Amino acid sequence: MRIIGIDPGYAIVGVGCIDYEGNKFKVVEYGAITTKAGEDMFDRLKKIYDEAVDLITRTKPDAVAIEELFFQNNQKTAINVAQARGVLVLAAKNLGVPVFEYTPLQVKQAVVGYGRAEKKQVQQMTKAILNLSEVPKPDDTADALALAVCHAHTGGRLMW
Repeated sequence: MRIIGIDPGYAIVGVGCIDYEGNKFKVVEYGAITTKAGEDMFDRLKKIYDEAVDLITRTKPDAVAIEELFFQNNQKTAINVAQARGVLVLAAKNLGVPVFEYTPLQVKQAVVGYGRAEKKQVQQMTKAILNLSEVPKPDDTADALALAVCHAHTGGRLMW
């Protein structure tokens, strides 16, 4: 099964694509979609959408795993991230790829085995599980790979 994990954002979108077969992982590619501060928000959303379409078209995943959004403070940031998440979901759905969503707690539980694990623990376990020489940077990329691992381990809940 080929899985793309996505950590949504509007400045940095972490992405990671893995293959999972017979309890073995293989990293296909990972990185980030980035947009510039000060750029028109609609242009940023278009860039995120276009690059997500390119990634999905190029890698042909069986599933996309994306993080559910939880915000406590900044309403403007929450709205912007939600818009970016929307275009990411749209990209996958337009290309016929099922989308699954996970909470940070579910990711921590699936990757580390403990729902209250620290971010560094999740990153180190992701590195170990995927047999990487170092934790991917930026953090959003490591988070995206952790989402993909989470989906491989749990199968997830279909979004729509």
